[in-house]
Amino acid sequence: MGVSGSGKTTVGAALAQRLRVPFADGDDFHPQANVAKMAAGTPLTDADRVPWLHALADWLAAHEPTGGVLSCSALRHDYRDVLRSGSARTVFVHLDGSPEVVARRVAGRPGHFMPASLVESQFATLEPLTAEEWGITVDLDQPVDVLVETAATALRTGAVSA
Repeated sequence: MGVSGSGKTTVGAALAQRLRVPFADGDDFHPQANVAKMAAGTPLTDADRVPWLHALADWLAAHEPTGGVLSCSALRHDYRDVLRSGSARTVFVHLDGSPEVVARRVAGRPGHFMPASLVESQFATLEPLTAEEWGITVDLDQPVDVLVETAATALRTGAVSA
């Protein structure tokens, strides 16, 4: 989880490969109307996100028996509640970093629908993990292999909060 540009897709795909489980990119679940809205520089509303979040929860439910890695923003606690409704075993890996680092990354992504202008709104929406949520927070400004190792170790050892 994390704001756009935090590395969710890259880290998630590498973590799924490491764990030998399926991977899904939450961006692929957005309806075209959401993609068009974001591409136009308009932040999504909660109403825009509800069907998307339920589709993600359905994916988590379908993969609960074998496990899986899903990358998505999951910016708010109530969004994460919807995701957990698909699988109570959901563990969040929050890729956290400064707005400056993230804005630089987003600006350097060619062809992605999320413009750098929406980074500020993502940080404004972000609610960090609480002590009641299963997960860990890691500094996104590290090499991918370090992030994957940190997440895999936390999952293997149960070193996640909650």
